[in-house]
Amino acid sequence: MNELNGYDIEDLEVGMSARFSKTITEADIILFAGASGDNNAIHINENFAKTTPFGGRIAHGFLTASTISAAIANRLPGPGTIYVSQQMRFVGPVRPGDTVDAVVTVKELVLDRCRAVLETVCSVGNSVVVEGEAVVKTTSRARREKAA
Repeated sequence: MNELNGYDIEDLEVGMSARFSKTITEADIILFAGASGDNNAIHINENFAKTTPFGGRIAHGFLTASTISAAIANRLPGPGTIYVSQQMRFVGPVRPGDTVDAVVTVKELVLDRCRAVLETVCSVGNSVVVEGEAVVKTTSRARREKAA
């Protein structure tokens, strides 16, 4: 691992995984609406949301997906990692009070480019709510030593 406690590309192996969990609160939803500008009534107006197929308010999809970013930045590969791309599919709702478990798993390594392809899955209980794949640029011990 590098000096900031993240994994260098040389330390990663296909199959490694990490988890980040977060309970989505009312405050998270309101603050995300303010920060993003997404004030869709499905997120912030219970009376409106009750009239939708969801039967009540749901969290923003990107608020839910942000737990993937936290898993990558804080756990695997960790500090120093840079997002290159993220593909995702939203498959279920997250409601205020739900705990989202984001799991990232190394699918492929591109050593010469310091890239890792990660499977990304968010679940609430046993239900998948977001699934996809991320490509990230990692730190490299070999490149740091060569530059020193």
